[in-house]
Amino acid sequence: MESGPAIFGGVVFALFGGVLLVWTGTRVRRGEPVAHGVGRVASATLASVAGTLGLTLGVYFLTRL
Repeated sequence: MESGPAIFGGVVFALFGGVLLVWTGTRVRRGEPVAHGVGRVASATLASVAGTLGLTLGVYFLTRL
């Protein structure tokens, strides 16, 4: 019964992290701001850290099955 929530959590975190990293990379490559009202470097760094953390958590959850 515990594998169902682990699979769901792992997929959700992995998708969130992966999509956030792709979106951030696309915005930076185009020269567009990642977040309005925040410096480009700071917002890109924070979004990249959050995306990497989400992707890492997703992989961790999926490997703990």
